[in-house]
Amino acid sequence: MMLFGALANGLAVIIGGSIGLAFKQGISERVKTLVMQSLGICVVYVGISGSLKGNNTIFVVISMVLGAIAGELLDFDHQFNRFGDWLEMKLGMKGDNHFSEGFVTATLFICVGAMAIVGSLQSGMANNNSVLYTKSMIDGIFVLILATTLGLGVAFSSISVVIYESTLTLLAKWVAPLLTHTVINEMTCVGSLLILIIGLNMLKLTQIKVANLLLAPFIPILLYAIFK
Repeated sequence: MMLFGALANGLAVIIGGSIGLAFKQGISERVKTLVMQSLGICVVYVGISGSLKGNNTIFVVISMVLGAIAGELLDFDHQFNRFGDWLEMKLGMKGDNHFSEGFVTATLFICVGAMAIVGSLQSGMANNNSVLYTKSMIDGIFVLILATTLGLGVAFSSISVVIYESTLTLLAKWVAPLLTHTVINEMTCVGSLLILIIGLNMLKLTQIKVANLLLAPFIPILLYAIFK
């Protein structure tokens, strides 16, 4: 089945996130702080590496600016926090101040990049889920570690992962012409800048609302469709 790849990726996030949550309770704050800083450095590295794939600086700047404007108007950060508060209340949990950060961090790390896009298109076009299966193992390990510090929001990123990859898979025949190699590189570049910001936030060097930039990685699709 063509959606098995997306579902496997979502399941890997749930399993990895759940295991990380179980370990979270037994880890001291001192260790959590060091883990967070270590992950922050790794995330910064991933962000810098991915951002070098872009070729059109003007499109990157426009994407970031338009994404910021749209995100601030819609205020995704506030919506995520409201969702986190509602979820905590329903589950009878203590306040999780990192829900939004964990959700956005895991979502961006998993969804931004060539593997998510190419893997989903391959699933839809050729019914081949091998790329997404490989990606699932990588993501499972990452979210396991991330959940030990950022908690429940990491596991719930599985929702956005399944929706994103399933949508690309089902629409593969129609979106494939738009998602050229160049467009994918620009999407990866913009998304990687968001990952870089997340890393800086994790290191407490900035306090940027990354959730309000979530639309930025998708704007290159429109720009290339209009101007290229």
